[in-house]
Order: sequence, then C-alpha cells, then structure tokens
Amino acid sequence: MSYANIARHYHHETVRVQGINDDIQQSIRKGLDVTKAVNYRMGRATPQLSANASVSREERSSSASMKRPLSDTNAALPPTKRFSSASLANTNRVHRRIVLCDYGKPIYKASSPKALLSALEGCVEGHEMLHKAGLLHRDISINNLIVNKDDRNPSWRAFLIDLDLAIREQREGASGEKGKTGTRAFMAIGALIGEQHSFMHDLESFFWVILWLCIHYNGPGQSRVVPGFDKWNTAPLNELATLKLGTVTNVSFFTKVITENFTAYYMPMVPVMSKLRKAVFPRGQPWAQEDESLYSQFREILRSGREDLN
Repeated sequence: MSYANIARHYHHETVRVQGINDDIQQSIRKGLDVTKAVNYRMGRATPQLSANASVSREERSSSASMKRPLSDTNAALPPTKRFSSASLANTNRVHRRIVLCDYGKPIYKASSPKALLSALEGCVEGHEMLHKAGLLHRDISINNLIVNKDDRNPSWRAFLIDLDLAIREQREGASGEKGKTGTRAFMAIGALIGEQHSFMHDLESFFWVILWLCIHYNGPGQSRVVPGFDKWNTAPLNELATLKLGTVTNVSFFTKVITENFTAYYMPMVPVMSKLRKAVFPRGQPWAQEDESLYSQFREILRSGREDLN
C-alpha cells in the first residue's frame, strides 16, 4: 500500500556476497560463537556510540548522528537515533538493500521560499496520511523532507523518506511510545523531555525544521553557521528543551529572534513563522491536548504564505 507524499517501495532484498547472505554471524564472524569467548559477559548492554557516530538518533551522536552526515550542509545537524540497549551477543544484523520509486533533493535545496512552502505543504500532507494509517514518523528533519521540481521526474513533488524510526500508534490510549527519538535540533519540546510520542510532536518538528532552514540557509543549499544556535547540536536534551521553550514563549522575543537571525533570502518567511508559532504553540506553550485540526491549520498557513509571495 502506498500513501500520497511518502516515498514508495519498489524492491528489497538481502545482499549476498559470493552466494552467502551478508550478515554478522556467517559473513563476518564465519560462524564464530562469541558466547564461548573467555571474556564473554552475558547481558552486556549495547554500548553507546561516540559523539561522532549516530540520539535514537540522539544517542548515536551528540552533534547529532552520522547516519546521513551533513558535511555538505555545514550548518545542519546530522540525524540522531537512539541506540538499543539490548545484548549484541545473539544479534545477527543482515545487510538489506531497499530500492525506492521516488527520488529528489533534500528540502534545504528548494529553489525558492515559495518552492520551500509548497514542498512543506506536501510533506505535512504525507505525514497526515501516515497518521491516518496509524503510523508515527518520529524523525522529521531537513534530511527526511524531499522536494522534486524536475518535470521529467515522476516522483511525488514533495515527500517524506526514512521511516526506520516509525512506529504504530496506540489508538486506544497514548498515541506513541515513550523515548527521546528524532534529530536533536528538530525534536519537539515534549519529545526532548521524554513525553509519549504523538503526531503533535512531529508537527512541531516541522516548525523547528522551517526555523532552522530560515536561519541557516541563504539560498538553495547555501548554508552558514550561526554561533548562537550551535548549542542546539550539543546541549543536553533538557537544556535544549528549555532553550526552545524560551524561543517561542513570548511573541515579542520570538519576533526579535527571527527578524535578527533569518537570512535575507528567507526574510519573507517571517510572517509565516509568526503564524505557525501561534498555531503550534497556543498561548506560547507546547500543546496540552492532541488536535488533528492542526494539520489543516499548518497547511493553510503554508499555502497562504506561498500565495503572498506571488
């Protein structure tokens, strides 16, 4: 089954090397049983990766993860995934290949502010499709939002990729599972402090993605480093939650932040961000109750902002 504005599956397979599945137990260890090692300790937890590796994408890196390093975007933050604390002893990781139908460019390469807003509108629609199907993406980031402006490319005009952190929603109760999961700079305030993950957190992540883009990009793919926001890459999660809350609580302060830090290229986005702040953070606070109408509010703000740029 496929959903609008979500990358479509074409093919998947297990990678084989010389006729053998490329996995840990046979291809790498050649059948070696690590439980028979002299220094084997049962139940050892999976080690956390270094700061230069990948939080759930958060704890595999403090500058955020290296799953998709953004060396080509300098200002941006590599994704961060939380690493499992399960024993590795009997884990057999298998090398799989997935081929997708859809391809495009990451959203920070959108050709104009208008194109950015159009792509975001499509991605929000794709996320709503997932939500209606009972799925949470949980890693909305500048790497996972894709734009396609090539008329010869039959892919969606904008779409979401990377569902490897996605989970099924719990319809009868809480809408997701607890855990600090996502890409650090774009994680919702509630997600940073360990709230049960909700589609509302993902919608808030769209807000932080737009804010990050408008501050760190002065054109398609033209990134810059903004010292005042560097700590968003490395601050402890509770501290980052406080920083983000302080950014949006007061409307005057928020307006000062965006007018002083948005690049000239994205300065026309100031009115859009002001409206999104009001929708995503009613009364200057994170949401207290799930509200599916936020999807339509979000899309309408993006749509009207795009029309105002004509």
